[in-house]
Amino acid sequence: MRYLVLTAAVAVVAFAVFGGTGGAANVNANAAAVCPAAAVGSSHCHALVVTDAHGNPDAQTSPYGLSPAQIKGTYSFPTSLTAGAGTTIAIVDAYNDPTVLSDFNTFSQQYGIPCSCLTVVNQSGGSKLPRTNSGWALEISLDVQWAHAIAPGAHILLVEASSNSNANLYAAEDYAKTHAQYVSNSWGGSESSGETSTDSHFSQSGVSFFVSAGDAGLPAEYPSSSPNVISVGGTTLTFSSNGSLASETGWSSGGGGCSSYETATSAQAPVSQGLCGTKRATPDVSLDADPASGVSVYDSTSYQGQRGWFKVGGTSASSPMWAARSADSGAVVNASTVYGSSITYRDITSGNNGAPCLVGFDLCSGRGSWVG
Repeated sequence: MRYLVLTAAVAVVAFAVFGGTGGAANVNANAAAVCPAAAVGSSHCHALVVTDAHGNPDAQTSPYGLSPAQIKGTYSFPTSLTAGAGTTIAIVDAYNDPTVLSDFNTFSQQYGIPCSCLTVVNQSGGSKLPRTNSGWALEISLDVQWAHAIAPGAHILLVEASSNSNANLYAAEDYAKTHAQYVSNSWGGSESSGETSTDSHFSQSGVSFFVSAGDAGLPAEYPSSSPNVISVGGTTLTFSSNGSLASETGWSSGGGGCSSYETATSAQAPVSQGLCGTKRATPDVSLDADPASGVSVYDSTSYQGQRGWFKVGGTSASSPMWAARSADSGAVVNASTVYGSSITYRDITSGNNGAPCLVGFDLCSGRGSWVG
């Protein structure tokens, strides 16, 4: 088992203006999937990395994606360095990121957000970690850094599955849910007729589960479609010349749709039945995911020959941020919470992921983004 304890660092956080694009063609032309499509019985990560003019990952020596301060300002998230204190956020990913600890340290020092502890274990909680996979390493850096950014007082537990097979990922999930109050999963794949038999991996009393909805629009993916999780979709942020938020719209590639096999929860059914009948509707909620308005991530494990600061998006970004904002609240966040009145949403009424963003609940952005 490995641990990292960071002391407070002083950093000057500069705000920059990052414009979003609304069209899938523009987004896809300037970003690439970090993980390849997965074989049957496996899952792929949902991170998208911004590329240069030649289609290569655009690693730079300084951050150029959105900063924690800008995301927090956009959503009016808590700014205290103790936000999330007393909670544990588990991140479930596949393979090993050999530089996760030093990269986490670099990110935290850059943004002046001290951390109490990051723990890295294998899928059964042991210290023998899996082999390295550079794509999943970039995914891991995104997940742990941005869970920490939004909930700097929380403990971050990274559980690395031996591979991206669903069997190994579910084993990691089983460990994570018994050692954390919030679990984020930035991976998934196509639905299958037997998926309802695996929903139990995403169930634990007092634990909130979050799953990225995917980066390919419709249809719904699994485990995002499990009724036991909060499915997190994606939006695009556009900023004005003075750095203030100009608009938040549905991201054209954000995942969503009606499940072919899962039934809607009783909490969701009243708002989803007009869209999906009795079936589970995804996503439940959304947050920034468009790589055009992507976040800054530091990764020194070579990814396609590149190291340094990347700009990364995908619903791989929105899921850990939703988990972390939930940890800030200290409350269990499940379907009843999401479809209740305790969370304030920004209703996303513009944009299209194959389904239009509408007033109220929709298959483009769910209920919308958490604000305040």
